[in-house]
Amino acid sequence: MTDQAVAAPGSRQFFGRQRELKALRADIERTGLDTLTGRKVPRARVLLIAGKPGSGRTALAEELAASLGDRYPDGVFRARLTEPGGEPVPTGRAAQELLAALGVAEPPGAAEDELTELVRGALGARRAVLVLDDAVDAEQADPLIPDNPDALVVGVSRGPLTGIPDVRPCTLGGLDPKSAIELLTAFTGSVRVTVDPQAAESLVEECGGLPGAVVLAGGWLSARPKASVADLAKRLRALSGDPLSRAFHLAHEGLDRPAARILRFLSLAPLGRADAHTASALAGCSVSAAGTTLADFAALGLVSVGEDGQYEVPGHLVPLLRAQLEERDRPAEVQLARARMLERTVRLLQSCRAVTEPEGSSARRKLAGLPRALRFPNEAAGAAWLNSRQPVLLASARLAVADGELDTLARRLVASLVRALAAHRGAEEAAPELYGLHRLVLDVAERRGLHRERAAALLNLADLDARTGRTKDALLRYRSALDAGREANDPYAIGRAMESVGGAYQELGDWQRAGDWYGRALAQRLARDERADQARLYARLGAVQTYAGRYGEALRNWRAAAAGYRRLADLPGHARALSEAARVQEYAGRPEESLRTCEEAVECARRAQDTRLQAALQLRLADTLDRLGDPAAAGLHRAAADRLLESEAVAYEIRSGSEKD
Repeated sequence: MTDQAVAAPGSRQFFGRQRELKALRADIERTGLDTLTGRKVPRARVLLIAGKPGSGRTALAEELAASLGDRYPDGVFRARLTEPGGEPVPTGRAAQELLAALGVAEPPGAAEDELTELVRGALGARRAVLVLDDAVDAEQADPLIPDNPDALVVGVSRGPLTGIPDVRPCTLGGLDPKSAIELLTAFTGSVRVTVDPQAAESLVEECGGLPGAVVLAGGWLSARPKASVADLAKRLRALSGDPLSRAFHLAHEGLDRPAARILRFLSLAPLGRADAHTASALAGCSVSAAGTTLADFAALGLVSVGEDGQYEVPGHLVPLLRAQLEERDRPAEVQLARARMLERTVRLLQSCRAVTEPEGSSARRKLAGLPRALRFPNEAAGAAWLNSRQPVLLASARLAVADGELDTLARRLVASLVRALAAHRGAEEAAPELYGLHRLVLDVAERRGLHRERAAALLNLADLDARTGRTKDALLRYRSALDAGREANDPYAIGRAMESVGGAYQELGDWQRAGDWYGRALAQRLARDERADQARLYARLGAVQTYAGRYGEALRNWRAAAAGYRRLADLPGHARALSEAARVQEYAGRPEESLRTCEEAVECARRAQDTRLQAALQLRLADTLDRLGDPAAAGLHRAAADRLLESEAVAYEIRSGSEKD
């Protein structure tokens, strides 16, 4: 939660705020100022909970959402709109997180408007609650509000969200004394409060009734069974500053030096979330010691524990911890802690990917040499870790790149994350995340003048643009990649970019430019004697010339492709090239030549044992024979094709059955 407000050690409890809950529930039914009686509003009702950090804003929003489950059976969806350090979260990124929770596929590289439209569409037919936590302003929250009067939006912010119509904020102050004392008692037990109730009232008054401050006070007392409530109230009274700062000061000063250092360094954890690995890397201690310390912090109310087992620093404490970090720890130590955290993350990602490799592979052998704490027992465990840590891992990559001083580690982290996502989820499914990661690589490459990496990032981004139909965007990136490849003197990037520029023009139907760029790429491959690439480019040239109706040139290139595949002993490639040559001959009005070429292609497919290709070619042969006036021979070839396809279907059923067995 952004504001850890009302949690007792090891459990989730909610104290007080009954008046506010009642008012918020009533506000759901309130007729809007701009709504005619009896007519539904076109958008979701928006409730707003406003208050300063530590006031329990998020806890109240969650309690409200939980109490409305019967009215909104399609669930509760959440987006945090402010980073733990106070930086606004881009609306597009918040939309991406919501789409993942809603189970909606995100187009790679989609613009913010497209992402928010997908969110509104997904919520447009659901009776659901959307919690927008710690919104900075209306411009950030408004694009996520669905046009669905049967949905409910609960916003959390520091103040009014001017710009969203018909929203009355429920402004939070401190808890009432009775509820604040109940929260304190959850940490201290009842005895110390019962023996001196006046001191307890004085203590919660010093805390301003703020749940965040009361929790810290309760944690301080729980760690000191012999300390009195009155003593703590006196200590707080002697300090200057607001209630939350004073309570935090006592909590921090009450820790031993190693624990206080670990707590300060937790403010560097991405999204404010940390597990034992993150804490140990930041502090430079063992994983077991870090795990014990984190559990102690949870008991003291300094961190909360998520459902995935990660610990989270309450958002209202992060600025206070960062101020202490800046005051007490040298910049070199802080940067070293960041580097250790990134290095640990890289090693875990490498281990996560290695577990997908076959037994006996070099990656598996390296995995066996890692410390036990860095190894995953099996692929399922690695996938579960990657899935649960994905938001934190993506945030780690963003922070590493933004840092600017750790670019080598940042590049290693991004590369390791790309490989792990592709290994566990496949490039297609992970494409939205990969798009963002390639953008980060591009940022570092441009900052450092790394032309080879810049070319690679641009090619990867352009490929994803091309797959999602943004062909013109892809074309611009391919041409930029070509420039970067030339600056790096990288023949692979140059050839790849030229071929991809041709592919983009082909997709746009510009056969002349497509052929020109394929020709340039082919000239480079011929100069370097790269035979597989030559055969492929001859085929691509043949294709665009066929589309353009230049059948003579197309036939020469298809025959060159067939010859290239033959030299490579690529029988399926040879058969397909011959098949396309036969098609061109047919288009050119040379059916007898087409028939002979198609027969050659059938024989080649037979020798390649490619049943489906052979069947397709037999059907094409039958069509050609029909046009030549030989229906009997055409029927024989169609029957042969049918038999081939039936045998393929039977073989598939046998394979499927054996797999089930």
